[in-house]
Amino acid sequence: MLSTKEIQNAVKQLFDRENFISDPAELYEPIQYTLALGGKRLRPTLLLAACDMFGGDIAKASSAAVGIEVFHNFTLLHDDLMDKSPLRRGKETVYRRWNENIAILSGDTMFALAYRYFLRQWHPNMEAILKTFTETAIGVCDGQQYDMNFETQADVSIADYMKMIELKTAILLAGAMKIGALYANAPEKDIELLYNAGISIGLAFQLQDDLLDAYGDVSVFGKQTGTDIKDNKKTYLYLSALKEADKSQKETLQRLFKTTPENPEEKIRTVIGIYDSLNIKALVEKDIETYFEQSLTYLDGINLGNDSKETMKQIINQLLGRKI
Repeated sequence: MLSTKEIQNAVKQLFDRENFISDPAELYEPIQYTLALGGKRLRPTLLLAACDMFGGDIAKASSAAVGIEVFHNFTLLHDDLMDKSPLRRGKETVYRRWNENIAILSGDTMFALAYRYFLRQWHPNMEAILKTFTETAIGVCDGQQYDMNFETQADVSIADYMKMIELKTAILLAGAMKIGALYANAPEKDIELLYNAGISIGLAFQLQDDLLDAYGDVSVFGKQTGTDIKDNKKTYLYLSALKEADKSQKETLQRLFKTTPENPEEKIRTVIGIYDSLNIKALVEKDIETYFEQSLTYLDGINLGNDSKETMKQIINQLLGRKI
């Protein structure tokens, strides 16, 4: 079995040798720019780790690993445009650096490029691999639409929100892990357990992302904090606060989340002040831990020795090790 560092180095080498520049330059330079920003490369790392965990050859899954990351970054280009986010990984977002039309078209091209990468290396399970990728991609788009719906939807429950983040975030992590296992010809039952582990860790990851948006350090987080509050996003923090709030706090939250002030700093301070008074940060941290433990339970059920699962567990631990 490969170590976490060996898997991560393999992913790094994949992208170090990839060049996304082509003609017309206006289309491909934003793609190169986006993928050169790096990030944790979590999804290709999980894909290759899953393949290796079941004894597969990660070289045979390398193009799929690139493809899953290209797809993920396509979603970020469009998300940043829809959310009007100025920063991504500490750098100017594509629509701000170029323009909105280029962000749309470059993103569309990345979606197509992702399929090209998947098709570069044939595998006996290719039909199942492409089906998994396609259903994952559709689910991510479904989740993004629910996310946008929630901005104007009056009543959003915590259950609604959890379903949305399962689609928007968790299924891409789980899908990457499932695809990696398919490259290794893993047993169907074990693939299902691995997929469920991916869903759980994906939910924990998104709840942590919500927490970081309110409480993170921009120099560590890589994008502006407080944007969810500014944009009236009904995140897990907001919905949990509504559940815990008294009448006055609830009315204040609901009123503020209908406003879009030119200078949102006071709004952000007021909302976070309510979160603090209700101890929302600790509540969310507890729920993150619950989903994390759930993911480990699924991994423990997989019919492999503990040594084979160690790298995957280390990656999952690292995933939730970001500073707040």
